[in-house]
Amino acid sequence: MTTVALDTGVGPLLRSWREQRRISQLELALRADSSARHISFIETGRSRPSEDMILRLAEHLDIPVRERNALLVVAGYAPRYAQTALDDPALGALREGMERLLQGYDPYPALVVDGMYNVVAANRGIAMLLEGVAGHLLAPPLNAMRLTLHPEGLAPRIRNLREWRADLLAQMERQIALARSAELRELYEEVAGYPAPVGSDRAEGAGTAGGSGGAGSLVGENAGAGPASSLPFALPLHIEHGGQVLSFVSSIATFNTPMDVTVAELAIETFLPADRATADHLRSLTS
Repeated sequence: MTTVALDTGVGPLLRSWREQRRISQLELALRADSSARHISFIETGRSRPSEDMILRLAEHLDIPVRERNALLVVAGYAPRYAQTALDDPALGALREGMERLLQGYDPYPALVVDGMYNVVAANRGIAMLLEGVAGHLLAPPLNAMRLTLHPEGLAPRIRNLREWRADLLAQMERQIALARSAELRELYEEVAGYPAPVGSDRAEGAGTAGGSGGAGSLVGENAGAGPASSLPFALPLHIEHGGQVLSFVSSIATFNTPMDVTVAELAIETFLPADRATADHLRSLTS
């Protein structure tokens, strides 16, 4: 994933992160046990920050691990955090743990995505919901955003597509602001520009994960209809599968204090049935 560079100096880059976080120089100095004067000197290039100071400021500015490496390199230091390929033997225990988690969540859908929303692992619940999606969308690397929002993917089967799509795009916007990735911005522009599936309720908005059948499977007079879109505790995903509308709420988990770029960008998303009918339907498919 390519970082979008805003300047060539570490000082202006740190200033940009600080301003994005809406933190004053004084507040950052207090958090990092420094002085506003020293922070000002670093940002203007009058003072070269030590490696430890860069990492300390990055921690208090909640800068992603990948971007911390970039700051170190710009300042003339070696990257601190490794970027290990997910199939590397060193991450074998991590892969095994994620697989056990996904399998244990069956028959409910669950998947793992990387920083570009590419699916790196998924369980049978996800595979079941993807039945009938266009073949070109299932070619590696599978991308969760394309699978969800493409008119030949899940979009025609999502009953509350407007809301769910808006939530997904907003999630991507937050991630772009955090990671400043050119590739992620390109993906956002691609999926935000997909044409609306015929008969959908789409105008400006909605979300991620599964359905079955090809594009247009919900075409008809009531294609945009479905259950009420709101629950008292979360925005649900309403999606058609096998002639029945399933309802899910999703949760996303990341790893605490990651010391590797690859691990830092992994996210585990699980879909919990929002009603008993959905839970019963999923259990019936795997019994």
